[in-house]
Amino acid sequence: MLSRHATPFDLFEKLEQQLAQAERVPAAEVMETDAAFQIAVELPGAAKDSIDVKATDRSLVISAERAQPEGERDGEPLVSEFRYGSWSRSFRFPKGIQRDELKASYRDGLLRITAPKAESNAAVSITVEA
Repeated sequence: MLSRHATPFDLFEKLEQQLAQAERVPAAEVMETDAAFQIAVELPGAAKDSIDVKATDRSLVISAERAQPEGERDGEPLVSEFRYGSWSRSFRFPKGIQRDELKASYRDGLLRITAPKAESNAAVSITVEA
């Protein structure tokens, strides 16, 4: 009976498998101007209805879902790097934000949020516009 000995390449293969299974978080960019924080998050394939933005005095929590397409595929993929399901990401700011003045838009797979600077405490939800 042959036994397989571990090689350095086995470590790389295991790492590659773990990375493939790891939760992927969409890329984001946060900019600060004198009056506001501007956040852009890449959400390709996410339906606008699945995007939820909540705000507290100094943070935003963004969650969304990318549903797996139904009936569009013939057979099983040999390789798939698409991530389906839901995720959540939060951003904390060095200064308070005006929750009632938040603006959000979603177009071409990019969510853009403008959060004017202010001081406040309670959580609110906002509507994402097309």
